[in-house]
Amino acid sequence: MKIELYKGDITQLNTEAIVNAANKTLLGGGGVDGAIHKAAGEELYNECEKLKGCQVGEAKLTKGYNLKAKYVIHTVGPVWRDGMQNETIHLENCYKNSLKLAVENNIKTIAFPNISTGVYRFPKLLASKIAVRVVKKVIEENKSIEKVIFAIFDEENYTIYQELLNL
Repeated sequence: MKIELYKGDITQLNTEAIVNAANKTLLGGGGVDGAIHKAAGEELYNECEKLKGCQVGEAKLTKGYNLKAKYVIHTVGPVWRDGMQNETIHLENCYKNSLKLAVENNIKTIAFPNISTGVYRFPKLLASKIAVRVVKKVIEENKSIEKVIFAIFDEENYTIYQELLNL
């Protein structure tokens, strides 16, 4: 199966790339962003500083440094306001643009965290439906992607993904 579910720390995965749910500066923060920066080391911060940030829905690629993953794809998810500020389109673009970078860089295995469902307050069920739908569509169109892992840290999101993926 091309889509897998993993419960635990995304920084421990041995995929070619992991996706960072970053903020616009790309310079680290809380949650998965802080964990990735901490595990990757100072070199990641230095490379991100040269990228001069990233806009919501866009994605940028760096090396993985001290991570098991060779690359980190940084994407900036939307902050949930009221659902009327193009939040769903921006979240779709996070997944599309991250996978586009993967295809362009011949990355065959990639892991995604729950983008925007933490401090950005995107509703978890809606976010997971968007993630699964976009990932399924993109991997059907791009046979070069061999495996996508949804790396889930909390029990609520894990249960949602289990149900959506019929696992």
